[in-house]
Parts: sequence; C-alpha cells; structure tokens
Amino acid sequence: MGLRLTAIATRTGDDGTTGLGDGSRTPKDSLRIAAIGDVDELNSALGLLLTEPMPAELHEQLIGVQHDLFDLGGELAIPGYDNLADGQVARLDALLEHYNATLPRLAEFILPGGSRAAALTHVARTVCRRAERAMVSLGHTEPVRPALRQYLNRLSDLLFVLARVLNRHAGGADVQWQKGRNRG
Repeated sequence: MGLRLTAIATRTGDDGTTGLGDGSRTPKDSLRIAAIGDVDELNSALGLLLTEPMPAELHEQLIGVQHDLFDLGGELAIPGYDNLADGQVARLDALLEHYNATLPRLAEFILPGGSRAAALTHVARTVCRRAERAMVSLGHTEPVRPALRQYLNRLSDLLFVLARVLNRHAGGADVQWQKGRNRG
C-alpha cells in the first residue's frame, strides 16, 4: 500500500509540498491534501469520543470506523488505488438502521449537545460533513470513487443517530430546538 513512513521529520515538505503514497509530490494546500486532512481530523475527533463512556459494542464499532477511515485516507493518498470496499458502506447502512430503530421519532430539530459524549459525536459529525465537502470538491478536479463520498455521507448520518443514542445511554434526552425562543 504505497510508501511507509520510516522517519517523521524528513524536511522534504519544507518547500510546501508533501509526498503521496505513490511517490509523487503535491502542494500541501491541494484539494487532495485538504480532503486527507479533514478525514484525519475526523478520525482524531472519533478518537476523542472513544475516551467517553459508551456501550462496549458501540465502542468496538467506532474503532472499526476509525480503521475504515484509514482505508479511505489510504485511497486518497494513493491516486488510482481502490482501498475502501463497498461492504464498508453497507456496514454503516446496517448500523444506521439498527441504532435508528432504537430511537423515538424526531418531532423537532435538535441542538448539538446533551451529554459530553453526544456533544463530541456532534462535533465529529460536523467534521465528517466537512470531509465530505472536501471530497466533493476534489471530485470536481480529479477522479474520486463514489464509495468514498457515500461512506462519509452515511457516517455523518450515523454520527447524528449515535449522538441521540449516547444521550440516552447517559440517562438524558435530545436537546430540542425551540422556535423563536429568544425573540422576546
């Protein structure tokens, strides 16, 4: 799977470029590197979320998502390399269906918040949406397989649902938006 890092401080990026997994170099502000960075930030947000109390099954599933994000990032880092399988998107669909079935129907918009774990999940969701937008932008200039966009789209939906699940796990509920609350 491309080149592996053997040294962290190589100084090869001092000129404003960075190496891709196929050995080529690209500007550090390219759309590809922006997408890779957003996926990396998403993975870090999930790492922070995983420090919070949650059901063991969900913890393991989110670690699986972190591994998927490395697969996705690997595909971005090696142009022309297919690394994310369709089954990984299907797994998110199944998780989304499973967890959504445990929740009451939404009657109103909800605010990001509630428990700390739910709030961190909402932060991860918004980072995921940014990563998805970066993937769409990259797709306007370079080929991007639909599975990458689909994965991030499903993941952001799943994270929304998981924030609701984690609020209930903490003994709370969703924070509902109240139309016109501060209008006086």
